[in-house]
Amino acid sequence: MNAAQSKGKGNGAPKRRGLLLVVSAPSGAGKTTLCREMTHAVSGLQYSISYTTRAPRAGELDGKDYFFVTEAEFMKMVRQEEFAEWAKVHNNLYGTHAGFLKRTMDGGTDVLLDVDIQGAQLLKKRFPDGVFIFVLPPSMETLMERLRDRRSDAPEEIERRFRVAKNEIRNFVDYDYLIINDKIKDAVRDLESVILAGRLRMTHADQNWIREQFLK
Repeated sequence: MNAAQSKGKGNGAPKRRGLLLVVSAPSGAGKTTLCREMTHAVSGLQYSISYTTRAPRAGELDGKDYFFVTEAEFMKMVRQEEFAEWAKVHNNLYGTHAGFLKRTMDGGTDVLLDVDIQGAQLLKKRFPDGVFIFVLPPSMETLMERLRDRRSDAPEEIERRFRVAKNEIRNFVDYDYLIINDKIKDAVRDLESVILAGRLRMTHADQNWIREQFLK
């Protein structure tokens, strides 16, 4: 009997609950692109699609990029306590569905969330064992360039987002990891490393399995 066969004769592999991975960044830092890349780079990872009341941008699809709902529909979900977190960001409402998180994580799949600062603060209270990651551009000048290059917002909206970004960056100390998104390839590698390391944290280990297997 080889090692692989004998391994299956024991009490089995440790049970695993999915890990919550939360990515935040100022608008224009590239967090959404990074998160999308992760779904192709890392197995066993599910990207969480947020609900929002904002209008779709060019090329965005309902159910793929966001679940686009009216403010009335969104507030009905709030009253029914369907969100794990929700907040008003840039004059629009955004929320993460609590049922989706529970089902996915209970099934052993990690969930990657792309949320704003307010949402991350709420999630940290609810999921203290989650992994919280902050993404920054290499400079404020680069941030402004990226906001302008989107070509999806009016000049006054770009200026407002830039001002808000300065306040959001003050919250970087509340996160576990920092990624500088200068070159997307390097940032993808860094985020992948954080996810893989998070899966091996002792706080996420099945400690009952360890005790049964090795400390009886």
